[in-house]
Amino acid sequence: MAERGLRVLEQEKTFFGKITGTITKLLIPTKVGINGLLIQAKRNNMLKAFENWTNEQNHDETNKKEMLLKKYEEMFALYLESIDKYIMDSIYKKVKNDTATPFEKNALSKYYMVVHLKETQYMEYKYRKQKYLLELDYETIQTQNKEKLLKRYQVFYVNKMEMLYKGILKNYSIQLADHLVTKQRKNEIYENIFQTLEEYIVSILPLKMEIEPKESYKEILSQYDKFSAFLAGKLDQRDMIEKKLLLLGISRTLFTHSLPLIVAEQCYIKLLKDTRNLIIEAKNEKKQNSAYEMLINLIEDYNIRLLSTKIYWDKPKQREEYKKFWENYKKITKMKDQDQAEYLKQKEILFIRNDLKAVSVKAEKYEKIIKFYKQKLVEMGAMKNLKNTCKTSQQKTIKKKIVVA
Repeated sequence: MAERGLRVLEQEKTFFGKITGTITKLLIPTKVGINGLLIQAKRNNMLKAFENWTNEQNHDETNKKEMLLKKYEEMFALYLESIDKYIMDSIYKKVKNDTATPFEKNALSKYYMVVHLKETQYMEYKYRKQKYLLELDYETIQTQNKEKLLKRYQVFYVNKMEMLYKGILKNYSIQLADHLVTKQRKNEIYENIFQTLEEYIVSILPLKMEIEPKESYKEILSQYDKFSAFLAGKLDQRDMIEKKLLLLGISRTLFTHSLPLIVAEQCYIKLLKDTRNLIIEAKNEKKQNSAYEMLINLIEDYNIRLLSTKIYWDKPKQREEYKKFWENYKKITKMKDQDQAEYLKQKEILFIRNDLKAVSVKAEKYEKIIKFYKQKLVEMGAMKNLKNTCKTSQQKTIKKKIVVA
């Protein structure tokens, strides 16, 4: 779709300017009506083409499927153009003439934000513009109180929006794989991934669960319920990390290909870093313990949910180390039914020792968290503090505190 400039300028308040503005305001309702009828016609054509294509999916005639898909894609493009034209011809002019509703002003503001992506992130712009136009028309349909049309549209809407969300996430995955991406940009991409996952789970997943059998989502229902609890009230940093952890867990089921394991792994590593920092920066013991509890859950999710499914390892040594970790984990799991308290203690020791090994590679950078981990292991009896004394050539006694496993 061709783009046109959208800068809203103050009209010169001359006599002729006022007359022109008044005439424009009178013409706007007519323009809105024409555009509304145009969108309705294009929408009906698109829905019919979509239904014809989906009904043919169970048949074996490939040529007919391709023909129906091509027809649907053509109708979809014309439908989006009609919504785009509505924004340009109607909403834009209403905002310019100060006759727009708050909804219309907000709609135009969001449109600017999407169009702004075109110069820097074209692929993301392409997906997000389609997503935005569909959301706008879906909101319009919801206000019309036409239940039959709404149900019919929702089937198409869920199908198309899922494809768009997958495209957005896949685009972020490709960006993360670029070695030239700066650290700051990577952090932005991580946040965009979590935000996109949240948008999908809040806006699209409930609709999909209404249309499709709930049995299809039994793997994520418990995580979905936990996530829903984070949608109300103000969240602190610890809650934000836990919410992101739940988003990642759900994504491993819903977006396996769009958000591949290697990208999910990077997101987990980012959350681990954030949680370690949260522990170190905690202002009191209660907050530190809460962050530490979150870290244990995060380490378990990362190692058990993700790394256990990892097939390709960059370094064979890392694979062998993980095998040892996994064997130890299985041994500890056998204690679960016999002694719950001992099981939890040994699991915590295993997780902390494993993460301690990971951060010790960059000891200077993680000096504070290393000290914290060692203290935790000492408290659980997995490490000991040994006092050591020695004499220098000047007969001075030096005392050193050594922590050993």
